[in-house]
Amino acid sequence: MSGNTAHAAATTFRKGNGRIDRAPYDLDTVLDIAVATFNERGYEATAISVLAERLGTSKSALYYHVSGKEELLRRALDRALDGLEAVVEASAAVPGTAADRLEYVLRGAVRVLVGELPYVTLLLRVRGNTDVERDAIRRRREFDHRVSELVDAAHAEGSLRADLDSGTTSRLLFGMINSIVEWYRPGGPLDAEALADATVSVALDGLRAR
Repeated sequence: MSGNTAHAAATTFRKGNGRIDRAPYDLDTVLDIAVATFNERGYEATAISVLAERLGTSKSALYYHVSGKEELLRRALDRALDGLEAVVEASAAVPGTAADRLEYVLRGAVRVLVGELPYVTLLLRVRGNTDVERDAIRRRREFDHRVSELVDAAHAEGSLRADLDSGTTSRLLFGMINSIVEWYRPGGPLDAEALADATVSVALDGLRAR
């Protein structure tokens, strides 16, 4: 290897993390570590230097991937919200009753939660302190609203019990699904499908009109 070639290889190797003794990080890895740190320490309390230390790199190397921690937050929240919104969009093509579409959304939401657990956890913890957080809250409320519309439609068609109003039903459903982030641990006895089955059974079996 010539001197120029060796220098080029070392430069390329440094590009990902600023150190020649470590393999370069890709954006997904940076994002995973950032989300874990935000969940552990809180977004406001996490400086970019903390993220660089967790990655074993320098701040300048981290800026190679993103403009700053706000971009990391935006990408993380988008990842959670994009998955949830895709489930609602797909539910429109589900045949059957509004209750069937509601079941589809509940199952899909559980799958997204399990598949993107740290990201959904972060989404549920944002408080609207930044423009990025406020936009995420707006999108989350829109998701909630669309699910509430499904509950309303299911009540109107007689698929769900008439003695429970739509608002109460929606809040109970959201509360049940959102609480999963507090206790679910990957690798346990329940995988995503089993958890979706259990959620639908508990959430809807008592709500369906007989």
